[in-house]
Formats: sequence, C-alpha cells, structure tokens
Amino acid sequence: MKVDILLGLQWGDEGKGKVVDVLTPRYDVVARFQGGPNAGHTLEFEGQKYVLRSIPSGIFQGDKVNIIGNGVVLDPALFKAEAEALEASGHNLKERLHISKKAHLILPTHRILDAAYEAAKGDAKVGTTGKGIGPTYTDKISRNGVRVGDILHDFDKKYAAAKARHEQILKGLNYEYDLSELEKAWFEGIEYLKQFKFVDSEHEINGLLSDGKSVLCEGAQGTMLDIDFGSYPFVTSSNTICAGACTGLGIAPNKIGEVYGIFKAYCTRVGAGPFPTELFDKTGDQICTLGHEFGSVTGRKRRCGWIDLVALKYAIMVDGVTKLIMMKSDVLDSFETIKACVAYKVNGEEIDYFPFDIEGVEPVYVELPGWQTDMTKMQSEDEFPEEFNAYLSFLEEQLGVPVKIVSVGPDREQTIERYTEE
Repeated sequence: MKVDILLGLQWGDEGKGKVVDVLTPRYDVVARFQGGPNAGHTLEFEGQKYVLRSIPSGIFQGDKVNIIGNGVVLDPALFKAEAEALEASGHNLKERLHISKKAHLILPTHRILDAAYEAAKGDAKVGTTGKGIGPTYTDKISRNGVRVGDILHDFDKKYAAAKARHEQILKGLNYEYDLSELEKAWFEGIEYLKQFKFVDSEHEINGLLSDGKSVLCEGAQGTMLDIDFGSYPFVTSSNTICAGACTGLGIAPNKIGEVYGIFKAYCTRVGAGPFPTELFDKTGDQICTLGHEFGSVTGRKRRCGWIDLVALKYAIMVDGVTKLIMMKSDVLDSFETIKACVAYKVNGEEIDYFPFDIEGVEPVYVELPGWQTDMTKMQSEDEFPEEFNAYLSFLEEQLGVPVKIVSVGPDREQTIERYTEE
C-alpha cells in the first residue's frame, strides 16, 4: 500500500484543511508531518466553521486514525484549547488521535524567545507568528529539544534544563518577560496531553501500511515557505515539501503514491518576504475582500496578487506533484480579465525558472478572459463556463499536471472532481 501526500504549493493558506476533509473518506489514516500551531486549517460543513492548528484535518471523520507525526512541534497549552473546543462540539478525539513520542514540545520560553529574536531584528523582521515555532526547531536541530516521549521519563529535569538555557539567552538579549501565565497554561496542557495515546508513529504508520491500510499525509504552510527551497529567509522552520513527509513520519520514499498539490486561483502571502505578483491597487484589495483573506490563526491580512506560474512550476517540480487541486476559483468570479505570471524579468532579461533570489523580480503576465459566473452554484464540471474551462486548460498546459479537483466555495460540498471517468 502506498502513502498519498497532500501539500500546499504557494506561500501557505491554500485551503489544505478543506481538501483533506473531503479526501479523508477514501483513507484509513490521516497524518500531519510538519509545522506547528502557526498553521491554521479552516474547514466549513453543516453550517459550522472549524479551525485546526495541530490536529489533522481528518479528525471529523469518526472511524479514521489521526496521527501527529514526529516532524510536528506541539504546544500543549494551544493543543488543549484546540482539542477541548473540538470535543465540546461533539468530536471524540481521545479514541482516534495518536501523538508521536518524537514530536518536539514548544515550551513557554520558546514563545518568549520567538518574540525576543523578532524584536532584536528591528526592520529586518521575518514576520513570525510568535508561536515559538522557530526556536523549537532550532533546539531540535541543536539537540537540545524536549519531546512528547520525555513526558514519560525524567520530564521535570529535562524541562528545567531547557528553561534555564533559554533564560540565559533571554538575559543576554536584555529582554523583559513574565512567564507565569504561559507556564501555568502549559503545564495544564501537559496534564491534558497525558490522556492521549503516545506512539512510535514510524512503527505505527508502516505497520498500518503493511496491513493494507491507506494513509493520507497532510502538510502545513506551503512549498514556497520550505526552509530549504522557499523564499529564504522569509520561510518557516521545517520542510514543507513532499520529502518532509518521509522525515516527518518515518516513511520511505518508495512508499509515496499520489502527490496532491493545492493552489489558489490567485496568490496570497502573510508577513514579510518577496512576492513577485503582489497587487497594491484596488484589484488586490478586491481579491482580499472577496477571498476573506485574513489568517485563520493570527487574523493578519494577507497580501494578494495574481497567480504565479513560475513559482508554481517550481513547487510542482520539487514536490513531484501528480494531481493538482485549485481552490477559491469563485473569488475571481467578477473579474472581466484574469492575469497569470508566466515569466520573470531580472535585470532586463526574461526567465521562466525560479531563481535563487526573487527580491525585485518583475512579473511577466498573460491576460485571459474572466468567466463572470457565480461558481458557487456549480455542481459538476459540465456546468463550468467556457472561459473557466479555458483557464483550467491554460493552467494544465503551463504546469504539465492535471487539475483534478476544483473548489468553488468554502463548504465541503462545494468541491468538484474532474476526470471522473478514470
């Protein structure tokens, strides 16, 4: 049995949570392989809206196993708040959510360090969400981290050592802080975590695969925020690409089957960093308003722009995408024309590949007719307007990968599959 992977191809916020929820009925297991509570996946169905930060998006399908993998960093306090809210809405998590012993814990001092480091950068801020993600991954790589499995062995000693090390760093930064409230909520989260099943997720997942179970791996953020291949240094602190599923869950590359790549019909970005197709005019504001482009976790307004096919082709290449999923097509319903970036101009030279540095590149656009149709009313691909089909065909020709699923609205039901004859 193969593992299928679903990940974002842009700068995050592509709508991964909704698609995982839609695809989950086809799988026995859903697993998160990287990221932390800075990544919010929004799902809407049956008149309710849910925002998931650390919990896999398959949690709403009652008979599925959901796994938080070793590549994830977990904040016990935020996890407790998220899980209790879901349980209050009638979803039983403790029976079907498993947590890797090797997942690293975000400590209260990690959050303080995050704020201190960002403050020290002044105008060179990266735009972190302040959730302690970066400092936690830093400790992981420097072999100073505290893991979920440590809760079961000499935990107080390991926590105290990590806290002391962080406080020494904060002292050197002359950063003032109050840890009391954060620490109180954190230890309450630790006690809550103990109610869940801690697993060696690499053994569990490979065992499930050997038993013929199907697994869907869920990524957070987006490919262009990958620590190695994204727009560094304005990136996240983990590998958001397909290969991150191997290291973040303990699965071999030859176990990977389909790779679903999700993108919006346009582009957004949160925080600082280069964004070649960003719009600073009323069109950008219109896309933001129509798309409700505000962070599901932070509430921050997202920067908006036309679709960037140069970056998208790059993401498809490094991820090995086999099927594409286009989200938020309905946001562009009212536009007479749609633009797509097909190349960059760098120092007067036109290039069609993603370069080392995209700061200051000039997008080269082609213009296509808009569909000016209310896509939210579409129930099958047979109802798609001619202009919308032309846009899809253009994308497939440019990207070399079929657009298998199209989202025409925020609800679970507003998801249309194409090529169903397969």
